[in-house]
Amino acid sequence: MPHAAQLVSLATAVPPHVLLQRDVVAAAGSIFSHRYRDFDRLSRVFETAGIHKRQAVRPLEWFFEPHGWPERTAAYLEGALALFVEAATRALDQAELKAGDVDAIVTVSSTGIATPSLEARAFGQMGFRHDVHRVPVFGLGCAGGVSGLSIAAKLAKAQPGSTVLFVTVELCTLAFRLDELTKANIVATALFGDGAAACVLRSAGEGIAEIEAAGEHTWPDTLDIMGWNVDPEGFGVVFARAIPPFAEEHLGPAVSGILDRAGLGMRDVDRFVCHPGGKKVITALERALSLDQGSLDHERVVLSEYGNMSAPTVLFVLERAMQAGLPPRSVLTALGPGFTASCVSLRAA
Repeated sequence: MPHAAQLVSLATAVPPHVLLQRDVVAAAGSIFSHRYRDFDRLSRVFETAGIHKRQAVRPLEWFFEPHGWPERTAAYLEGALALFVEAATRALDQAELKAGDVDAIVTVSSTGIATPSLEARAFGQMGFRHDVHRVPVFGLGCAGGVSGLSIAAKLAKAQPGSTVLFVTVELCTLAFRLDELTKANIVATALFGDGAAACVLRSAGEGIAEIEAAGEHTWPDTLDIMGWNVDPEGFGVVFARAIPPFAEEHLGPAVSGILDRAGLGMRDVDRFVCHPGGKKVITALERALSLDQGSLDHERVVLSEYGNMSAPTVLFVLERAMQAGLPPRSVLTALGPGFTASCVSLRAA
């Protein structure tokens, strides 16, 4: 009987520059209000987003100047590498392991382009073995924290006794655009932050929790809901359809189907750990999952303190849930480009 993958450790990291929401809205007003007549109406999103502060790899003043691909890529490579090393080192230290003990590395990031990828750039600094298996993944967006954990768990399970390091780094603030006079860009400016998370997984021994099941659901004809446009200035955010009403209507049946394929039901779940895409999204998730309003308390705190960091955010929520004490079964959920729902079921040790 094959061993299930065990989540052995989880660590998070954020960059040094703190962006208070009140400062961001003032900066956005000075940048957009005289050029975009709908800004005053749309600026209410800064107050209703449920965000107090966020962290960024560059100070607020950096965003007042135009930046093209070379400047954005340089900021990504520097900032993402630093966060990769910080989060990965913390996760390995928690697991009482060294980088040389790692057999495979799953790296998830969708907010910058790095070839060689981040784990290769961190190779010498971290001290990974020359035969380590590298699995860089791009394009999962906000679902990357859950889908990446699933990929890492499958690798650990497939090679009994192996150690898999999963790292997700997203620098969403680098997608802030001075030239994009659109609702989507204003919403992104109000929501996005930067951060990283790392996990160690093994298929032998004990851990914090067992990865007992995972699954995804992709809806057809939904490519316009979330993603990036790629143009000469950089990534441009795509929010072509309202996410909260879509999630409220469609997420429940999708999660129920994923759980059913694993021999589980909604009633078997003691706690949902969700990616908090925004304040309205959290409310929609509670309705979709038939939860009492206010149940997703860790999600609201993480959103307030860090903003939407895309893929790592759900792991920040899981970290808080772990600190509070995991119930017998938790299910991680996130929605990302595709449009896709991703789930991972955890059984507490």
